[in-house]
Amino acid sequence: MSRMRALWLENGRLRFRDDVPLPVPGPGEALVRVRLTGICGTDLEMVQGYYPFTGVLGHEFVGEVVEAPDAPAWVGRRVVGEINIVCHTCDMCQKGLEPHCRNRTVLGILGHHGAFAEYLTLPVENLHPVPDTVPDTVAVFTEPLAAALEILEGVHLQPTSRVLVVGVGRLGQLIVRVLALTGAQIDVVVRREKQRALLRSWHVGFRTVEDVPEGAYDVVVEATGNPDGFALARRALRPRGTLVLKSTYAGSLQVDFSRVVVDEQMLMGSRCGPFDAALRIWTRGFIDPQDLIETTYPLERGVEAFAHASRPGVFKILLSP
Repeated sequence: MSRMRALWLENGRLRFRDDVPLPVPGPGEALVRVRLTGICGTDLEMVQGYYPFTGVLGHEFVGEVVEAPDAPAWVGRRVVGEINIVCHTCDMCQKGLEPHCRNRTVLGILGHHGAFAEYLTLPVENLHPVPDTVPDTVAVFTEPLAAALEILEGVHLQPTSRVLVVGVGRLGQLIVRVLALTGAQIDVVVRREKQRALLRSWHVGFRTVEDVPEGAYDVVVEATGNPDGFALARRALRPRGTLVLKSTYAGSLQVDFSRVVVDEQMLMGSRCGPFDAALRIWTRGFIDPQDLIETTYPLERGVEAFAHASRPGVFKILLSP
């Protein structure tokens, strides 16, 4: 077999193809058969032109290694994979900042074909074995759960911390569940009853946009990716508080930096996170993300799946090759 089925993005148009060349693993790489993959907000933004890209989209996946010439022991193992492919030689890599490698490619986002296909390739060093007790419908959430956990790498929360999460969609739901494990007081801004229902068992406080108190929170996580969400998040943050930007921002964002300076607030970007920790959370049963799954489409209906995922209030849409 030299061809495969995949969702292909080119010139802003997403289409299903059955003639995409099968990827060939290079030195140190593995060929992975995709078992299940998820559509996230970044994928939707990529179709809208967030970043110029031609090829196969997708970076949230669980798969099975079918070929690993330099590491045959991996063949047959069920895996998830970190999305940054790095050089290990630039100054960022030498400082231990591999996710910021100056020469990196990124699965389904930058210079490397992604997971909305029957097969993908990744360096073996990027792969993490999935424990047998973790089903595919949980493992497919490993990348976004790791991204949620990354917040705790940059912000130290105490049980007495007051935290607000703005934007409790696909990623925001996981963020709330991760932050709730710290014992901190968590409030969330909700617009829809479905958002509220999914978080009710986590004993968080629910706020509407209108009743968010100004300057009341030690940490605010902004996960909407839109200017109104950012403005609300900044207003809710106390002086010397930390605003965590946890979303894909397309285009420019107008910010009143005079208030940021006067209030001595910290803005922190947050991106990829620890896969090992995410897999431990799955194994220990601390979080079950399966209530976030709306439905699963076959790969050949991927364009329809994207249209479904882009509707307001929709959570996780999965694709099955």
